[in-house]
Amino acid sequence: MISEAVILAGGFGTRLSSVLQGIPKPMAPVNGRPFLDYQMAYLAFHGIKRVILAVGYLHDQIISHYGNRFGNIDIVYSIEHEPLGTGGAIKKALLESKENPVLVLNGDTFFELDLREFHDFYRRRNTTLTIAMREVNDTSCYGSIEVDWNGRITGFYEKSESGKKGKINGGIYLIDKNFLFGFNLPDKFSIEKDFFEKIYRDHNIYAMLFKNYFIDIGVPEEYSKTKDDFRHFRYF
Repeated sequence: MISEAVILAGGFGTRLSSVLQGIPKPMAPVNGRPFLDYQMAYLAFHGIKRVILAVGYLHDQIISHYGNRFGNIDIVYSIEHEPLGTGGAIKKALLESKENPVLVLNGDTFFELDLREFHDFYRRRNTTLTIAMREVNDTSCYGSIEVDWNGRITGFYEKSESGKKGKINGGIYLIDKNFLFGFNLPDKFSIEKDFFEKIYRDHNIYAMLFKNYFIDIGVPEEYSKTKDDFRHFRYF
């Protein structure tokens, strides 16, 4: 079972600046608790024992709030002193990891996967990288992912004006760190554009579709929903 996770918690929260007022985006308040608490509690419920927080912007606030523990979870920090992109942040954080594979998730979204099911999918396909997908009615804002009958990724498609239903990257990954480190990657790069989209033709990488609850607090309209959505949060 997965026991270690990386949370990408270095975002600026530009679209929420009027709400955050000097608070890092993962610490956005939801019913009196930081949004990051909800992710941590969810991970603890699923047996995660160690979390690497990839922090950057206003990281001192996150470190002073959590220290090195959240319940039964040990916390360590990977600090970006300049923005490294999603790929650079993951690459740097994985240097702190002790387990393999490692779960990676965005610090400004909540995607309620069954992590055991996700890991089983990864293991059964004997792969080194699996992406959690979600389905949306309009892919024009996101770009989309195509997979074959077994979940192997066969294409990434740019944003378009078509507005059609499709599958998109849900921002949660299971990554074999040795696979990632086997590439000559720069310190700054996008995991999506500069890695996933460049390697999928030559490597068997997979994606699994989940139709579970998802919210992105980087979108002000969605952040405003969290108060009601998380009122009876079942993982605390």
